[in-house]
Amino acid sequence: MDSMQTLTKYWFLEDFSLFKKLGRITMMRMCEILEMENIPKGSLITLHSEHRKSMFFLKRGLIKIVDKNNDDLKYIVKPGNIFGELSLYDKTIAAQEEAYALKDCTICYIEADDMEVLMEKHKSLKNGILKIYGNRIKRLERKLHDLLYKDSWTRIHEFIINFVEQFGETNKDGNTSAQNILTHKEIASLTNTSRQTVSNVLSTMRKQGDLDYDTKHITLLKAKPLEEKKED
Repeated sequence: MDSMQTLTKYWFLEDFSLFKKLGRITMMRMCEILEMENIPKGSLITLHSEHRKSMFFLKRGLIKIVDKNNDDLKYIVKPGNIFGELSLYDKTIAAQEEAYALKDCTICYIEADDMEVLMEKHKSLKNGILKIYGNRIKRLERKLHDLLYKDSWTRIHEFIINFVEQFGETNKDGNTSAQNILTHKEIASLTNTSRQTVSNVLSTMRKQGDLDYDTKHITLLKAKPLEEKKED
């Protein structure tokens, strides 16, 4: 394998906390069996097929994971995170997921069988993957909890705030802005609500001065000082 390509993959994996304890030699060996690819925005990434089951590492861009049975959005993957890990644990559910590039992306991927061999050799890697899988379960538990104990308005309101804080950047004025990459239908899917309710909540938050949004960005506006609020 070309040494420059191997070093490029090594650079790729350095930002992943999952591999911090592996050491340089193990990382270099891992790079030899990794495939690296640039994915254009809007492209479908095949996670699972009859002859190929892979696990993916996202270096650049954003990925959305979709339930292929109903096209519902399940979650968003940020750089420095993995996806396709279900191919290691639950192949039935894994076969029901699809991944799409929300931006131009750079990914590495490894065959699930090769990953299982590495996990057996390196306990830290195995524990790291198990933790990621556990976080997926916790995410489902939180969603169920919210369904049981929070009304639809609250679920949408909290989701929008969390989304912008997680995926956005704060400017010098204290406002936090993220790319408006989700449709109202996708937000409704993630919060188990309706598209109309999402539109109503967004409109209300804008009228109240909590946020502003257009087709490109959604921005959380910095809270007004108490003195300013009293003057309103």
